[in-house]
Amino acid sequence: MLSAIASKADTDKQTTYFRCSAGCPGKHSIYDVIYTCPICGSLLEVHHDREPLKQRNAQEWKQLFSSRASTTTWPYGSGVWSMREWVIPDLADENIVSMFEGNTNLFWAERLGQQLGVPDLWIKLCGNSHTGSFKDLGMTVLVSVVKQMMAQGSTVKAVACASTGDTSAALAAYAAYAGIPAVIFLPAGKVSTAQLIQPVANGAHVLALDTDFDGCMKIVKEVTKDNSIYLANSMNSLRIEGQKTVGIEIMRQFDWAVPDWIIIPVGNLGNISALHKGFKLMMDLGLITRMPRLVAAQSAKANPFYESFKNGFKEKNTVTAQDTLASAIRIGDPVSYTKATKAIAETDGIVEQATENELAAAAAHADLTGMFTCPHTGVALAVMTKLIQRGVIKSSDKTVVVSTAHGLKFTDFKVGYHESTLKDVTSEYPNPAVHLPADADAVKAEIEKRLGH
Repeated sequence: MLSAIASKADTDKQTTYFRCSAGCPGKHSIYDVIYTCPICGSLLEVHHDREPLKQRNAQEWKQLFSSRASTTTWPYGSGVWSMREWVIPDLADENIVSMFEGNTNLFWAERLGQQLGVPDLWIKLCGNSHTGSFKDLGMTVLVSVVKQMMAQGSTVKAVACASTGDTSAALAAYAAYAGIPAVIFLPAGKVSTAQLIQPVANGAHVLALDTDFDGCMKIVKEVTKDNSIYLANSMNSLRIEGQKTVGIEIMRQFDWAVPDWIIIPVGNLGNISALHKGFKLMMDLGLITRMPRLVAAQSAKANPFYESFKNGFKEKNTVTAQDTLASAIRIGDPVSYTKATKAIAETDGIVEQATENELAAAAAHADLTGMFTCPHTGVALAVMTKLIQRGVIKSSDKTVVVSTAHGLKFTDFKVGYHESTLKDVTSEYPNPAVHLPADADAVKAEIEKRLGH
């Protein structure tokens, strides 16, 4: 039997609902087509009343989540839906659209950490997911809610997003699984081939527009004013509900020991807002007693949050984002700015930037220790390296870098680096393949040259 969906008349009875992130009064059903506060225009957030959740104590929550992780009992094996009560508790089982997202490995980067002077270094490999990025975590929640809305007779007939690549792949895959039409707005010529082909293969309606991401975002907001098409970008706070589980999952993997630092590449700022939201919920329910320090890592070619941080967040900076190898975070006007400033302020966080040369070198260095990093992870690694060199991150600190996507989505970046053809990059660690004749002596000579006697 389907769970009852809150109407406007009984939203007050719900313990999970939309509310204004800036504090305006009012509650809105999560099944309503609404993204911003009708009073002030700020983004909404999904709020969970704490008192019902406190009926379980911290130890009981820990045991419950651990008992569900990676099981085959629907839908609890998912890294997101294993925390169902903290996400969307009243969603009907049959409307959950899940591909076993989450449960990604927390990789001890022992060799890289030793080389950088931080032996307790961990990489959360969110790219080891169905569509190859952390965006799956948010999309399972959003598409599940849309499926339930449609089952209850909503006017919604399709979902849509503007994307720099990973969001479109996640939306297209989950929408295809649910049988819901998806419309994708991409900036023409500004996403990798691997990212472009994902929504195409999943049957989405892909529209490549002659603009950048911010231009695509303006158009998708206009198109979704018609409530028949549901907005799936991170300004929709349902996405944040899924993405916040990555922080909770990291804590479970660390046996609930809080790391000192979590560094994440940021563009539209939904991901760092989500990390903070998950940690805040764990704090409120007593599962942890302190916050990690959060670091937002930006490309120097698309750095509005960094510029705002430099002026103490006195005003929101916007920029015209330039071409950057970190194409998924090429965003000049981030929609989750206010939420992200709160995340930095409440965790004594830092915003730092990395140049094209720095991000490429950091990615290549990590690859030489066995990783296969996307350029965005390169941004986070480069920023971490700067903070280590300044003495901000100390050798004893437990440090986590969130790797947001799989390197296989960015093979052009890898090839260009090792062929030394990337713009604004001097390849520090090039390792191009060597072409030799099919001659054993030539092969032996090359091996001897490379390995020595």
